[in-house]
Amino acid sequence: MSDVAMQSLSSGAADAGRLASLLGVALREIKLHRFPDGEIRVTVGAAAATTIIYAPLDQPNDKLIALLFAAEALRRAGTRRLVLLAPYLCYMRQDAAFSEGEAISQKAVGRLISGIVDRVITVDAHLHRTPDISAVFPGIEAEDLSAMPAIANSLRSAGIDPATIVAGPDAESAPWVSDLAGKLGLAHMVARKIRRGDRSVEIALTDPASVAGRPVLLVDDIVSSGGTLIGCAKALIAAGATAVDAVITHALFPHEMAAKFRDAGIRSLRSTSSVPHPTNAIPLDDIFAAALRGEVNGTTLPEITT
Repeated sequence: MSDVAMQSLSSGAADAGRLASLLGVALREIKLHRFPDGEIRVTVGAAAATTIIYAPLDQPNDKLIALLFAAEALRRAGTRRLVLLAPYLCYMRQDAAFSEGEAISQKAVGRLISGIVDRVITVDAHLHRTPDISAVFPGIEAEDLSAMPAIANSLRSAGIDPATIVAGPDAESAPWVSDLAGKLGLAHMVARKIRRGDRSVEIALTDPASVAGRPVLLVDDIVSSGGTLIGCAKALIAAGATAVDAVITHALFPHEMAAKFRDAGIRSLRSTSSVPHPTNAIPLDDIFAAALRGEVNGTTLPEITT
C-alpha cells in the first residue's frame, strides 16, 4: 500500500488530475454504477494509508452517498487517514430553522461528513451566521480556505484598470470584497440586498455616485439562480458604471444563464475551478497544494499505535 494517493469522482477528474500532478501523488478514480431503481454501486481505486478524496459537492445528493460508500471501502482496505477536499461544500446555506419543522442542513451534513473523514478542506464556504467552519465538523480537522489570493493573482496577471471599484452585492460579501480590493489596491463598496424569494432580490447601492464613470468588478461567492448578480449589475449600470465584470468563487448556475447576464450588462464573468463550469478561468491548484503539502510529506499523518 502506498503512503498517499488521491481519489476523485469523475466530475472533478480534470481538476484533480492537475492537483495530483502538482503534489506528485497517484490519482485513482471512484467509479459509480447506477442500478435501474436509482441505487448506486461505488468502486474505489487501490487504497493508500492517507487518501485524499477530491469531490466538488455541487449537485450533492448522489455525491454524498458516493462519499459515504467510498469511505467505507477505503477504510476497509486499510486507509488510516481520510481527507476530503471539497472545493464547493454543499448544504451550508441552511444554518438555522426559519420556520417550524425545517431541517438544519448544515448540522446534518456536517455530522455525516465528520463521521467518515478525518479532515475537510473547502474554499469560501457559505457559512452565514456560523463563525468558524470547525463548528460545522465536530471532532475533526476542518479548514475554509479563501479563493481571494488566487483571484487576485489572476486579475493582476490579466491587468485591471486602477479606477475599478470592487463591489459586493450584500453585507455577507464584505469580508472577501475588502480583502480582494486590498490585494489589488482598489476602492470597494458593498450593496444592500433584500431577498424576495429564491429567484427575486432587490439591490440598493449605498453610494450610487461613487460608481459613476468608473468600471466595476462585481464579486460574489456563489451564483446559483443568478438573481443577485443580475440585480446588482443592473443597479450599477443604472448608477453610471462604465462596465461591469464579475468574478465568483462557485459557479452553480446553468450555462444558459450567460445570455441573461449579458443582457443585464455584465461584460464578462469568470469563476474559480471549485466547480467544473464553462466559466472557469481561475484555478485553485496552488492554494489546495499548499494546504495538502503536510499530508504528502507525512507531517500530518497520525502516529500508529501497536
